[in-house]
Amino acid sequence: MECEWKPDEQGLQQILQLLKESQSPDTSTQRSVQQRLEQLNQYPDFNNYLIFVLTKLKSEDEPTRSLSGLILKNNVKAHYQNFPNGVSDFIKSECLQNIGDSSPLIRATVGILITTIASKGELQNWPELLPKLCQLLDSEDYNTCEGAFGALQKICEDSAEILDSDMLDRPLNIMIPKFLQFFKHNSPKIRSHAIACVNQFIISRTQALMLHIDPFIENLFALATDEEPEVRKNVCRALVMLLEVRLDRLLPHMHNIIEYMLQRTQDQDENVALEACEFWLTLAEQPVCKEVLCGHLSQLTPVLVNGMKYSEIDIILLKGDIEEDEAIPDNEQDIRPRFHRSRTVAQQHEGDGIEDDEDEDDELDDDDDTISDWNLRKCSAAALDVLANVFRDDLLLHILPLLKELLFHPEWVVKESGILVLGAIAEGCMQGMIPYLPELIPHLVQCLSDKKALVRSITCWTLSRYAHWVVSQPPDTYLKPLMTELLKRILDSNKRVQEAACSAFATLEEEACTELVPYLAFILDTLVFAFSKYQHKNLLILYDAIGTLADSVGHHLNKPEYIQMLMPPLIQKWNQLKDEDKDLFPLLECLSSVATALQSGFLPYCEPVYQRCVNLVQKTLAQAMLHQSQPDQYEAPDKDFMIVALDLLSGLAEGLGNTIEQLVARSNILTLMYQCMQDKMPEVRQSSFALLGDLTKACFQHVKPCIADFMPILGTNLNPELISVCNNATWAIGEISIQMGPEMQPYIAMVLHQLVEIINRPNTPKTLLENTAITIGRLGYVCPQEVAPMLQQFIRPWCTSLRNIRDNEEKDSAFRGICTMISVNPGGVVQDFIFFCDAVASWVNPKDDLRDMFCKILHGFKNQVGEENWSRFSDQFPMPLKERLATFYGV
Repeated sequence: MECEWKPDEQGLQQILQLLKESQSPDTSTQRSVQQRLEQLNQYPDFNNYLIFVLTKLKSEDEPTRSLSGLILKNNVKAHYQNFPNGVSDFIKSECLQNIGDSSPLIRATVGILITTIASKGELQNWPELLPKLCQLLDSEDYNTCEGAFGALQKICEDSAEILDSDMLDRPLNIMIPKFLQFFKHNSPKIRSHAIACVNQFIISRTQALMLHIDPFIENLFALATDEEPEVRKNVCRALVMLLEVRLDRLLPHMHNIIEYMLQRTQDQDENVALEACEFWLTLAEQPVCKEVLCGHLSQLTPVLVNGMKYSEIDIILLKGDIEEDEAIPDNEQDIRPRFHRSRTVAQQHEGDGIEDDEDEDDELDDDDDTISDWNLRKCSAAALDVLANVFRDDLLLHILPLLKELLFHPEWVVKESGILVLGAIAEGCMQGMIPYLPELIPHLVQCLSDKKALVRSITCWTLSRYAHWVVSQPPDTYLKPLMTELLKRILDSNKRVQEAACSAFATLEEEACTELVPYLAFILDTLVFAFSKYQHKNLLILYDAIGTLADSVGHHLNKPEYIQMLMPPLIQKWNQLKDEDKDLFPLLECLSSVATALQSGFLPYCEPVYQRCVNLVQKTLAQAMLHQSQPDQYEAPDKDFMIVALDLLSGLAEGLGNTIEQLVARSNILTLMYQCMQDKMPEVRQSSFALLGDLTKACFQHVKPCIADFMPILGTNLNPELISVCNNATWAIGEISIQMGPEMQPYIAMVLHQLVEIINRPNTPKTLLENTAITIGRLGYVCPQEVAPMLQQFIRPWCTSLRNIRDNEEKDSAFRGICTMISVNPGGVVQDFIFFCDAVASWVNPKDDLRDMFCKILHGFKNQVGEENWSRFSDQFPMPLKERLATFYGV
């Protein structure tokens, strides 16, 4: 029998002293405590003292004992593999003996300690743990049962995957039926633990649970109206997850479940209501939604609408009573990290601007970021949004009568929720809303000057959801008054309103594009004035509004008086920011848009901007190399600095064209790009390929000497799994081939097979297909002998992917390539000739010599097959195609 470990009295006092000090609010005291704790970790039995204080030293106060356990938990996390055997065994046995401590705080601390040890891969090395905890569940003593269940719940949360693997002899086959027995326990806390444990295994469709799915669902129904909120919350959470993974089992009861969830969404306890409200979001994604829910819409709609009001606690947290806060600096913790969207090269389409595949969802959380991120209001609004997309205008029958009452309500909280409802249904119910908009939009524009800041801010968002319609009407009717009021809101004295107005204005800019040109001076006046007024967080959104403006109006921005207004404040910020400051990201993105729009107008500012971007790339690469060689001494760099800098260089190259040539000549940018193109981070490669294409267009004389090094790298990046990398590499190859001409010949073999494979892949995104087709066409244009033999393998998808894009230079060179290849290998197109005819007809006005090429091929084919065969062939054409070909090409 080994003798029990005993603490040394003096050592114990020293540790208690430390524990007391660490509860001091003073940061310097805390720092010295941290250092001393680290030093004590060198003594093997330090952790014995910590567990001793937690479990044995009942004379101490509970917060101190619990803290001792939490410090031990951190040591387990960091150093468990170095604990001597005696120490870890002592800790384990103490934990199991004290899981039933009479204090809830100590029980919970022991539970956390157990699950931390278990998650260090110790479930295998602690075989008695699970059987022991399960056995303790049957204890007559409430504290023991509750403590064991608390620990089991944490283990189920942290180690769900291991519990369901062969490593442990499948304990869940015993545990899950055991948990189900406790659904009927007389203690609410224990019932709640039991459901929470089982809930961990729903989403992964764990076999042991699937075998007992029916008793599980019956037990849930039995607890549906439990008096304990925590139990009701877990029941709702279980039903929401079952909806995703075992809809088949819920369908027979669906009517009752929906009735139940309607009740729970109105639960007095907001946490229960929030869990229940998730049900509608999840149901909307299921194909059966329409069928099972249509009979309940009249009940559900008012419940969701009612949930969209701010609660009293929201208003307090949002400081809704403080109307003017523009002079109060931001709390740095509130500023969210932003994500930079790297450059992707895309084609222009008929009848629209740039086709944007990943339409950024202007999700419903634009209105109140800062509070407890997800709450009943947001969840109700999101549910209404998705249901509007399922039911479309059928939802309006139930919404419109409610809306009339809300929008003109004297209480601001109610009116505010009505405006949120109107924004939430905008996408799904747009068609049905159109008749009401001529009356509603002016009312909303009036609400922009409401005396409550929270009403003004939500109105900005809702109006932005109807921007598309506003822009489709004559500008003086709605666009001009809306823009005038929104610009005033950008200068609001409330920061939340400033933010909402800036975001809404950016959406309006995207919709209105050049419609804004007449008002540019007025718009710039406001945006520049906001520069001097804004605190930190909103400045970042202001950059975005300026960048979007530049994207929307393009070269119309290039007027000396506009440049004079806009550039000084941007450059002043640029000079203030250090190279390590993340605020550079939005500023660089903004400047990239501005440079592309201003073109030659950006020249005076070009050199310092160019230099700094090259430096940022160089610094980041150097830091990455240091980190790679000595990871202990140097931390990894934030590569976003390099990505954003590469993108701004692309913007400069695109905007300035050949005038960038001297800057490139005097810098080592091509050497740096050679490294970036081989970076392991896909976004870095993506941006460097975009820059390669832009520099190829702007100053090929500097790129040409590197082509032999660059082409093999481009070839290895034609992997369609990484769509954007592949897309930009493909586009760059096309631009290079146009510049190289026949000298492209040695490189064709490196890339052609991959490109043909990509164009034939099912489910390839449209942008990638179009760029692939253009590049294949361009390769064929400069090296027809090499590419034409493969014509038959790509002609059909080539024609279908290019018929929808606008006439432009890229399309022109690609079609010249296809015509040249057809003249080299006419047999390659015979089987798919109808597709070629259709693609030719998609041209609105080709250049004369290209039109002649088309004519020659069409007539050549017609003469080849003879009059009779041709008319049989052309009878398959749809009428518009037949007419176009007859009119333009006389066939």
